[in-house]
Amino acid sequence: MQNLLHIVPGNRMAGAQTYALDICRHYKEKGLNVFALTTGAHAVDSRFKANDIEVGHAPFTGMLDFTSIFRMARFLRRLPPGDTLIHVHRYRDAYTAILARFLAQREGIKIAATRHAVRKGRDSKIFRHLYNNIDAHIFVSKLAYERFCHSWEAGLKPIPEGKVHVLHNSLYLNPESLDVSEPERGPVTALYFGQVAERKGLENLIDALMAMRNVKMRLVIAGTGNPDFTDRLRKRAMIREVMDAIDWNTGCEDPSELIARTHFGVVPSVESEAFGLSNLRYMAYGKPQICTANGAQTEYLRDGETALMVRPGDTATLAEAMTRLATSPDLRREMGERAKREFEKALSWQEFTKKLDAIYEGCFR
Repeated sequence: MQNLLHIVPGNRMAGAQTYALDICRHYKEKGLNVFALTTGAHAVDSRFKANDIEVGHAPFTGMLDFTSIFRMARFLRRLPPGDTLIHVHRYRDAYTAILARFLAQREGIKIAATRHAVRKGRDSKIFRHLYNNIDAHIFVSKLAYERFCHSWEAGLKPIPEGKVHVLHNSLYLNPESLDVSEPERGPVTALYFGQVAERKGLENLIDALMAMRNVKMRLVIAGTGNPDFTDRLRKRAMIREVMDAIDWNTGCEDPSELIARTHFGVVPSVESEAFGLSNLRYMAYGKPQICTANGAQTEYLRDGETALMVRPGDTATLAEAMTRLATSPDLRREMGERAKREFEKALSWQEFTKKLDAIYEGCFR
C-alpha cells in the first residue's frame, strides 16, 4: 500500500474525526502518501493541514450523492502510482467509495470501513451488496459488532468472518506527556471532556453537584458543542446554585493540559457508547474516572479497579462516586496507576497500529 485516503465528513473534531486524524498522522510518519477528503469544515481541515495532510473536498450528503462520487473518482485518478486504501467511517460513504473506485478505472484500490456507532446493520439487497464489497470491516468494540448483527437471525453473518475485525480504539499521544501526577496546589478538580451535547449526561452531572455542596471540589466542563445547549446547561447550573463550582471551557479541542491539572475524569453518558475516547485519555494519563456502564466501557474498564461505574441517569450514585474520589487521594492514585498499566498493556498506540497494520495489509492479499 502506497496511498491512504481517509473520508472524514463532519463539521467538527468529534471521535471519528480524531480517530481518522491520528491514523493519518501515523501513516504519514511511516512514509505513505496520506490524504483526506472532508466536507470543507474549517475545524476539521485546519487540523489535518496542520499535520501536512493534503485535503480535498466533497459534500458527502448520502449514498446517491453523485457530486461526491465524481469528485472522489477524480481525486483517485490523481493519486501517485501504487496500491490505494480508502478508509471510511460511515457505511454510506463506503457506497460512494465503491462507485468512485469503479469510475476511476484504477487498479489496486481497496476499501476499509470503521463502525463507530452502536446501531443495527441494514438487511436489504443494496446494503448486503455494500457490505460484501468492503474489504475490511473494523468495529471499535464487541458491542458495536454484536449490535450490528442484530438485524439478522441468530447464526447468520452479514459479513464473511475473514473481513470482520474488532479493534478497540487508541490515541496518538506523546509518551513524554503521559507521566502526569496530581496537581500539588488548588482544589480537587473533576473534568468532563467530550461533546457538549444531549445524551452525554451533563444535566445529571450538574444536578449531582447539588448533593456535594460540602465537598471541596471544582468541575471543569470542556469540549465543543451546540451553543444553545451550553446556554441551557448554564441556566440549569444557575437555577441549582452550583454555577460557582463549575469552570467552562466549551471551545476546547485538545484536553491535554486540562487532564494534567485534573484529579479525576467523569464520563456520565446516558447513551450507549460504542467506545469512549475520553475514557481512554484518562487511562493513558493515569487518571481515575467515573463512567456509566451502558456501552463498551466494560470491555476495557473494571468497576472498582480502573474506574467507578454508575447507572446512567442516576444522579445520587454519581454524586456519591464523585464524593468518594474527591475525598480519597489514595484511591485516586491506586485506580489511576492500574488504569495506566492497563492502557499500556492492551490499548496503547503501538498495540493499536500493530493490529491496524495487519488489517490494512490483509486488504491486499
